[in-house]
Amino acid sequence: MWLPLLGLLIGIILGLFTEFRVPNEYTNYLSIAVLAALDTLFGGIRAQLQETFDSNVFLSGFFFNILLAAGLAFLGVHLGVDLYLAAIFAFGVRLFNNIAVIRRMLLSKWQEKRDESKAQS
Repeated sequence: MWLPLLGLLIGIILGLFTEFRVPNEYTNYLSIAVLAALDTLFGGIRAQLQETFDSNVFLSGFFFNILLAAGLAFLGVHLGVDLYLAAIFAFGVRLFNNIAVIRRMLLSKWQEKRDESKAQS
């Protein structure tokens, strides 16, 4: 579980300390790629909490989701249709769903520990 968080931390640090700017033409692609990456990251955290995490599934999903989302945006630009909105909607729904499940799991674990400490007292 520490590997995705370490990657996120390294990415944030590199982003803060470099002067790299994304051209305006690519901002839609980058935003969708970041959303897909966050969706995969929170899906991995959820899988780790459910004890079903598989690094092969995580890595393949990470790159496939990013490529699929960027490909949809690229196709949409060339067709004159805002297909990137479909990717934003799909990944956004999954992202919030994963966050809700993670929150519920963490709250239930916290409640169980609290109940155990009360029972031992």
